[in-house]
Amino acid sequence: MAKVLTPREILAALISFPTVSRDTNLPLVDWVCDYLDTHGIEVHRWPDPAQPHKAAVIAHAGPRREGAVVLSGHTDVVPVDGQPWDSDPFTLTERDGRLYGRGTTDMKGFDALAIWALVEAQRRGVARPLQLALSFDEELGCTGAPPMIAAMQGMVPKGASVIVGEPSMMKAVTGHKGGEGYFVDVWGFEVHSSILHTGVSAVMEAARIIDWANRVNAEEMARAPGPLAAMFDPPFTTLHVGTIAGGTAQNITAKHCRFDIGYRATPDAEPGSWDRRIRDRLAEAEAAMKAVHPEARIDVDARFRVPPLRPEERGEAEGLARAITGDNATHVVSYGTEAGQFQEAGYSAVVCGPGDIAQAHQPNEFITLAQFRAGQDFMEGLLDRLGGKAAA
Repeated sequence: MAKVLTPREILAALISFPTVSRDTNLPLVDWVCDYLDTHGIEVHRWPDPAQPHKAAVIAHAGPRREGAVVLSGHTDVVPVDGQPWDSDPFTLTERDGRLYGRGTTDMKGFDALAIWALVEAQRRGVARPLQLALSFDEELGCTGAPPMIAAMQGMVPKGASVIVGEPSMMKAVTGHKGGEGYFVDVWGFEVHSSILHTGVSAVMEAARIIDWANRVNAEEMARAPGPLAAMFDPPFTTLHVGTIAGGTAQNITAKHCRFDIGYRATPDAEPGSWDRRIRDRLAEAEAAMKAVHPEARIDVDARFRVPPLRPEERGEAEGLARAITGDNATHVVSYGTEAGQFQEAGYSAVVCGPGDIAQAHQPNEFITLAQFRAGQDFMEGLLDRLGGKAAA
């Protein structure tokens, strides 16, 4: 008989794999698939065609029919480089009522509970199926979930409701912002800075675009928010530039400057409106540059797109999470998750998972024992609602 691991034992195994987004996650994927397979669970490794060193896990327990509840998590974590950890970040360590390790909160704690619940669903013989979807590259802009979701269609019966286990302190989060991120390469024309009017400085042109982003933020902050936007903190869409690099020397107009720009939009924004707004501003800037010298240009590389999670009218996923947790308050968050991507693909979706988002990406990341237990209690409640064989 296959050994049944506890949620904590599963978490210890998951933490031991250093699945930083820049590296492979295949050892973790192999471990999860092998463990589920020993319990007779239908499990699939889905390798990313563009990145053979990364894969998703897609699994199905219970009767092979549509309507499953899907437990969604990601396997990748952020780096620990330069962070002052008091213990090995890839060894689960208990201190003072907390479990320390990279990913304990974001989000291998939920992953461990989801794997445990899938095995329990198989052992108990649930009437309604339960599925597991573990993605990759969530920390790089949720880029691994869309191809995984597409691969699920036809691989396993279509699920109905998705619980995305990002840390929410086991509260039912029904809305989050969406956004897109871009790399912008500004290509100027080099001349001596004493005659800069005959050249195009990529750095100074980039600065104009970034200043535009600041002005847009001020305008958005001053605008009265609508009812949905007012639920968020901040209650408006934001533009942000995180990195910039360029130039050759102080006395040369810069040939090249690269910066990233992105937005986080409230769910009431018209789909695609902020993408168009950014691209229109870049096109305007490029036209002005070309008027000075025709070789000047701006290249745009869209890095990621994360659709918002929009509150659903009598959403099944929300109702399920509220029924289990007893939480009837309204919760929205300003960060993005894979919930919006599942919702866009036709699933009912909610965010509900153990741990505090404030611990995500931090040195000495931890999840409290109390939150981990609350997560297990949630899974027990979910298993109860999936019913037994007699209810099939």
